[in-house]
Amino acid sequence: MTVGVRPETAADHQAIARLTEAAFGQAAEARLVERLRADGDARIALVAEQGGELAGHVMLSAMGAPPPLRALALAPLSVAPGCQGRGVGSLLVRAAVQAAGRGGWDLLVVLGEPGFYGRLGFRAEAAAAFLSPYAGPHLMALALRPGLPAPGGRLAHAPAFASTDLDAP
Repeated sequence: MTVGVRPETAADHQAIARLTEAAFGQAAEARLVERLRADGDARIALVAEQGGELAGHVMLSAMGAPPPLRALALAPLSVAPGCQGRGVGSLLVRAAVQAAGRGGWDLLVVLGEPGFYGRLGFRAEAAAAFLSPYAGPHLMALALRPGLPAPGGRLAHAPAFASTDLDAP
């Protein structure tokens, strides 16, 4: 059965919350998605569907970056437990990268697993020159256009990231 990707709709929101909670085994990431929407910081949100059911979700939110860079944070990426390890997450990330490129964004930033995101073009080296409270090997970036200005300055995630307890179940 094939997996299709499309923009999320308001009708998907409850199913996305359930999917995200199941994917992470806690409600914090689902609250993050809701807060990013409520604050107006969500810029791109896509769902993967298989057989009429949601198999995954990805959200890109606005973040502060040194001008003239226009940057988005990729988080969270949620894949239904029964669909994990089947390429759904990679499909969603690739679709999000394409959508961000079409939207004129310059940079995508993710805080995640280097083995997974590295296969999709994200590099810690691309984020290393930026100041961030998340600096380290798990903070990675992907430039969406060649010839971007040299990195430097501060990256700032949307306020929802600081106000959501992502460590507590």
